[in-house]
Amino acid sequence: MGEADGLRQRRRVQPQVAADGGRTPEARDGSSFSGRVFRVTFLMLAVSLIVPLLGAIMLLDSPIDPQPLSFKEPPLLLGVLQPNTKLRKAERLFENQLVGPESIANIGDVMFTGTLDGRVIKFESGEVETIARFGSGPCKTQDDEPACGRPLGIRAGPNGTLFVADAYKGLFEVNPWKREVKLLLSSDTPIEGRKMSFVNDLTITRDGRKIYFTDSSSKWQRRDYLLLVMEGTDDGRLLEYDTETKEVKVLLDQLRFPNGVQLSPAEDFVLVAETTMARIRRFYVSGLMKGGADLFVENLPGFPDNIRPSSSGGYWVGMSAIRSNPGFSMLDFLSERPYIKRMIFKLFSQETVMKFMPRYSLVLELSDSGAVRRSLHDPDGQVVTYVSEVHEHGRYLYLGSFRAPFLCRLSLQSV
Repeated sequence: MGEADGLRQRRRVQPQVAADGGRTPEARDGSSFSGRVFRVTFLMLAVSLIVPLLGAIMLLDSPIDPQPLSFKEPPLLLGVLQPNTKLRKAERLFENQLVGPESIANIGDVMFTGTLDGRVIKFESGEVETIARFGSGPCKTQDDEPACGRPLGIRAGPNGTLFVADAYKGLFEVNPWKREVKLLLSSDTPIEGRKMSFVNDLTITRDGRKIYFTDSSSKWQRRDYLLLVMEGTDDGRLLEYDTETKEVKVLLDQLRFPNGVQLSPAEDFVLVAETTMARIRRFYVSGLMKGGADLFVENLPGFPDNIRPSSSGGYWVGMSAIRSNPGFSMLDFLSERPYIKRMIFKLFSQETVMKFMPRYSLVLELSDSGAVRRSLHDPDGQVVTYVSEVHEHGRYLYLGSFRAPFLCRLSLQSV
């Protein structure tokens, strides 16, 4: 054998070099097999953990039993609804001296409101003073509310007194100058066989005889308002209380979270915000239409809270939450998906869910026929948050809130 033949022979017996990362085909096959084993093992482990977890979640009781609700597509935020920053021109008053000034009334230039800790307070000369309490207790958490009381709707009466709706205690008349409190109607009083669990807002006739008020639910209390909205419970009522005869009448029933109420200037009808349905109903209390009801405005760009008169002859409406369009409205999305609502409240508390709600603040002024005249916005809630009411007095709008630790004041000249 020649030298050249020997070299060729030696080349033929040299080891093969792997072209794929230095691995031989046998190594690649082993690595691929090991990867498949790992993935299958991981998947089996994940399934073994997730399936029991889902089973446990399914066994948990949901605090709500929601039914599907149907909404129209929210109105586009264009034209008179075009987003702006007019609410950011407001100033915060009495910051961290109160929490949750839900509703506002004035007698002369003295302002009054009710707070989350169960107080009725007055503002005078820059000072905050407690004038009444309807309950007692530490009043530090939502669980304390039934004992402490929660003043919501508040109105000035014709004789220099205040009329107040307390969510847990009922209807009261308060003399703010003498600190005298008179119970008019207890929440413990059954109305047509049903208790009042969530007395909310009220409006009174000019002579002080008739009080129209809402009981938002027979099932849910104020501290569970988010459960009331999410369940879509239709057990709310609009009622009438006669201060002379002490008689109570049910005017409208089967409402989904009836909230703010307002008598018309002619006192021929009462407006009632049906919060869950993003609309305002109208009930006629006098005239040819007496006893009848219709829709004053529907498909609002948010979920209405209190309604109060505007100096132009229309109405101010505070929106507790917005229905973004364009954008995403969580409440609209969930309305036809009750199974998701059940799952959410199996896993999370109301306070946790509230953290996912947009802090967009919106106020509407409606005409006397329900058309939107103008809208005031704070898109990020930088200054104004969780608007519950707009109370017009003098040159200002006073903005109530069901959660904020302050009251806001906005000059009408700036909007």
